[in-house]
Amino acid sequence: IKMAKRYSVTVNGKVYDVTVEEIGESLSSPVSEPVKEEKPAPASAPKVEAGAGTRVEAPLNGTVLGVNVKSGDAVKAGDVLCVVEAMKMENDIVAPCDGKITSVSVQKGTSVNAGDALFTIE
Repeated sequence: IKMAKRYSVTVNGKVYDVTVEEIGESLSSPVSEPVKEEKPAPASAPKVEAGAGTRVEAPLNGTVLGVNVKSGDAVKAGDVLCVVEAMKMENDIVAPCDGKITSVSVQKGTSVNAGDALFTIE
């Protein structure tokens, strides 16, 4: 005898109907409708302000563990500018383009929120 219950589950605002079945000695078919996997939205491009260069923003809330550049330093796209710790994970913040650091808005120990300006590159 198999016991099955139907549930409606909401994940990230989408509703899925699932059937939960008590597993016995054999299972002849899937117990739930396939769930479509959603890919996370790609990180947004850095904001560019006219005449101010490329603004590098914090992608998430966290604490700055270290800053690898100072104002005036030349950087290439992909260079690690700083490291932000969020949820006990270290996240490298990289330069989105080649250029020169024109402003540094953070230092080691600074708490940042998603969207806060960290650097400006011209």
